[in-house]
Amino acid sequence: MSGLTPSNVELEFARHLDQEHAQVCCQPAPRRLRFTFWRDEHMVRNALKVAGEPGLVLDVACGAGRFWPVLAEHANRVILAADPSPDMLEHALTHHGGAVLKRVKTFPSSAFTIGLSANAVDCIFCLQLFRHVSASELRLALLREFHRVSRDTVIVSVQLETRLKIGQPPRGSLVGKADVEAEFRQAGFSVLWHQDFLPGFVLTRVYVLRKKN
Repeated sequence: MSGLTPSNVELEFARHLDQEHAQVCCQPAPRRLRFTFWRDEHMVRNALKVAGEPGLVLDVACGAGRFWPVLAEHANRVILAADPSPDMLEHALTHHGGAVLKRVKTFPSSAFTIGLSANAVDCIFCLQLFRHVSASELRLALLREFHRVSRDTVIVSVQLETRLKIGQPPRGSLVGKADVEAEFRQAGFSVLWHQDFLPGFVLTRVYVLRKKN
């Protein structure tokens, strides 16, 4: 694994998230980022509909709670939010209004060993961390833990390899479509649905997975 461990991956991801968050916190987001946020939120709404508008959702590696307002749009939804950093969870509470926060219960937890019992939630939501994990064995570790904790569906995001090289992130963060979909099956999921960030230009793809019994 070349020194890669769950804790190292989460530390690296936390540093990346802190840097990204600092760029947009306390200042207006550039137009490009506003489009990215809008498109991400649109894809999340679509994914939640395909997942059957789950009532109890766990947002894993939630960071500053970027998607809490979207998750809270469904009136009867309860949101659990886990992040390995208690400081980030405290910071997240400063970013949202009381109406959203009333719907969210936060707790510190690694995504690889979630502090919940088996079949505890309807749906696990993990976009940013899963997209960041480059090692197959670590993605499988996440997926197996998600399979344990979710009773029905999982929503994840990946960065797929494409033939087009313009605008691609470093190759280490990319994954082959066949490879990641094989990992889904190996961990006990079927692919229920997927959507690409830009149709016809596959790079970031959101998947809805259904747990096989």
